[in-house]
Amino acid sequence: MQDVIIIGAGPCGLSAAIECERRGLSTRIIEKHCLVHSIFLYPTHMQFFSTAEMLEIGDIPFPTSNEKPFRYEALAYYRKVAEHYDLAISQYEEALSLERKGDQSFVVETVDRTGTHHQYEARNVVISTGYFDHPNYIGIPGEDLDKVTHYFREAHPYSGMKVAIIGGSNSAVDATMELIRVGATIDMIYRGETVSENIKPWVRPVFEAMVQKGKITVHVQSHVTEISQDSVTIESKDGEISKVDNDFVLALTGFRPDRKLLSSCGVELDGDMEKPLYNTETMESNVPGLYVAGVIASGRNANEVFIETGREHGVRIAEHITASK
Repeated sequence: MQDVIIIGAGPCGLSAAIECERRGLSTRIIEKHCLVHSIFLYPTHMQFFSTAEMLEIGDIPFPTSNEKPFRYEALAYYRKVAEHYDLAISQYEEALSLERKGDQSFVVETVDRTGTHHQYEARNVVISTGYFDHPNYIGIPGEDLDKVTHYFREAHPYSGMKVAIIGGSNSAVDATMELIRVGATIDMIYRGETVSENIKPWVRPVFEAMVQKGKITVHVQSHVTEISQDSVTIESKDGEISKVDNDFVLALTGFRPDRKLLSSCGVELDGDMEKPLYNTETMESNVPGLYVAGVIASGRNANEVFIETGREHGVRIAEHITASK
């Protein structure tokens, strides 16, 4: 039996594993994709908003020659950290169910990429599953067309194409700036009055200049009502309908955590935000021995917890488990 099973090998899950191992707790991480899969899904050339120091875990320095590190540097860094601490990680193995076994342990059932099922028993479980696997779907006709994606990787496939970007956050603006460089024609559609106030300060002036030059058409206080093979239909706040010629749609509408493991084990979810009930000092949920770490702790508000804050969850969890032994 393990002392701790951690579900999710993102930075916050890795940090929790490191802190548990440091305190002599036997630990295993279950990850249904690859190591730090959420970061792997970021745009290929993405630069972080945070400095390298704010992304560090396990007291391992994050080396970079850039003021803010890039995605490829983060992937290399977290691989090295996992290797340095020799963490036990079962990659490409999905946690299917989590059940309480009496008052002393949990049973986690998993399936690996070969279809083989496994069972693990642990005294404590940490759920740190992130949110990038579950896009926020709009629920409009045409959203299931092949031309639509909720993930932006890089600009090259859209060279010279007419692209609609749904959203006005950092991810939407970053994608827009990359697409402009390959000659794409951009329509950005956003429900808000202006793009997000949280746009990276070194990006916003360049973005606004491109809008003023007519390189980007921004439809604020508007939303897409339908997507067809050759167009998108946009409705403004005033009810005006317009149809815009279009080749591809990037629906960058955010993501949400998957809470099925939490709820199936009796964790209470609070209100419309579905925020799990937990002790902020220990990260233990209302189910004794079951903890949350990282963005899963934030409910529907995925912008409430980032790597720089979620990495500290592991310390609280490890200290509480050690004190409770």
